[in-house]
Amino acid sequence: MSWTREQVHVTVAAYLGWTLDAFDFFLMVFILKDIANEFSVKIPDVAFAISLTLFMRPLGALIFGRLADKFGRRPTLMVNIIAYSVLELLSGFSTSLTMLLILRGLFGIAMGGEWGVGSALTMESIPPKSRGLVSGILQAGYPSGYLLASLVFGGLYQHIGWRGMFFVGVIPALLVLYVRSHVPESPAFQVMEKRERVGLLKTIQHNWKLSVFAIILMTCFNFFSHGSQDLYPTFLREQHHFDPHTVSFITVVLNIGAIVGGLTFGRFSEKIGRRRAIFIAALLALPFIYVWAFSTTVGMLALGAFLMQISVQGAWGVIPVYLNEISPDEIRATFPGLVYQLGNLLASVNAVWQAKIALAHDGNYSIALATIAGTVAVIIAAIILFGPERRGIDMTQTAKVVPGGATT
Repeated sequence: MSWTREQVHVTVAAYLGWTLDAFDFFLMVFILKDIANEFSVKIPDVAFAISLTLFMRPLGALIFGRLADKFGRRPTLMVNIIAYSVLELLSGFSTSLTMLLILRGLFGIAMGGEWGVGSALTMESIPPKSRGLVSGILQAGYPSGYLLASLVFGGLYQHIGWRGMFFVGVIPALLVLYVRSHVPESPAFQVMEKRERVGLLKTIQHNWKLSVFAIILMTCFNFFSHGSQDLYPTFLREQHHFDPHTVSFITVVLNIGAIVGGLTFGRFSEKIGRRRAIFIAALLALPFIYVWAFSTTVGMLALGAFLMQISVQGAWGVIPVYLNEISPDEIRATFPGLVYQLGNLLASVNAVWQAKIALAHDGNYSIALATIAGTVAVIIAAIILFGPERRGIDMTQTAKVVPGGATT
């Protein structure tokens, strides 16, 4: 099925929204050491800012999701983008660790809203047969943002310092101009806003089994991604003592692998199903863990990072379409983002856990990285096949879904 110009603009805007959101988030993972030195604290103390950002994201998913379900996806997305951009800028003016933590918490609220609103807008707007591919494109925005942050760190960090890294993060605000001039409202929202809709709590109560399943799944997924990405630059700097250019190179390669994985498995899911694609991608991580976490040369670490992220973001590449398809239609802008970010909340301890595990093993981050990634890869593969699947559903039609695949 051919695409309209509006559908292309919606996809581009949602991809860029998530790319730039992730860009602002990942700018910080490169400068934990510098912030710790600035405020005379230890790296785990600063890593708590990452956990705090993740901790606050469910609140953002709830706030912005409800706004999008009530007032529309498009205006909510614009407000969301401005919010996370401004808070990123303000982070660079922090005069204490406490001030930085407060700002990163507020940033987490803004970050938590973008994914659910953007993915709902896109999945409701594009042809159903394109959802798998576009799901991979949308989720590729996350490693794309990481890649951009890697390039900024490698090219600008030595000139602008850690505060300048945050100042660069205001650039995403310009995306609002594009959304305002080129992106239409979701056709499904325009249909559903004319209906009498059930409230959030009643809808979740009616679909409580689905909600519990989705939260558990997304907790594992967030341990999978954050456990393999957030402290990887610190691992390269602290354990291997690589310079910024080398760290930047490896993380660029890492994110190229992530983009390849997301696009490949997103599209693959259109043929073999969402659950099977996630199952295969998750298990693919197991043979790559040793090269990724225990290699000692730049070349092998880059290769391991590339292969590992094909698996991690390959599984993630299916998530935007999977959660939007199984979501109750009345709360589609809220449900996918909320369960995703509640998973983030439960996995928000990851950065601190991994930092403490490393310190307990004389600075050996390899053990911390491998333990988390290997464990959750197996758990994801074990539980995904018990979930529902509604590949290709009409998103303007209401259906009740329960784990196990039943649809009524």
